[in-house]
Amino acid sequence: MTVNLTRIYTKLGDSGETHLGDMSRVAKTDPRIEAYGDVDELGAHIGVAITRPGLPERTSEWLKRIQNDLFDLGADLAVPEGGTKERLRVLPRRSSGSRARATKSTRRSSHCGPSSSLA
Repeated sequence: MTVNLTRIYTKLGDSGETHLGDMSRVAKTDPRIEAYGDVDELGAHIGVAITRPGLPERTSEWLKRIQNDLFDLGADLAVPEGGTKERLRVLPRRSSGSRARATKSTRRSSHCGPSSSLA
């Protein structure tokens, strides 16, 4: 059975604000909201690219990995720093120029980097 949600009421009105993942409120024009909207849109475009007929399996797997990382990034952007929720699964770049490292135990240990062939 399909559930259709045609009307959702928060009873908060539209004061130009929205909730973040920790239920704090920010303006809908906050750069964080714009950022995770852009990340979500990029993930959707990658999803379309993955459906392209004839796409090599290695490229498809690489794009799926990137898409998954974007989902994680979007979730992290939705939760402000300093809370008790699990934070970024990919650490920010260090000043020494080292690459970001995955920290979540469910991550695969190997990945395709920028020098990897996609074909």
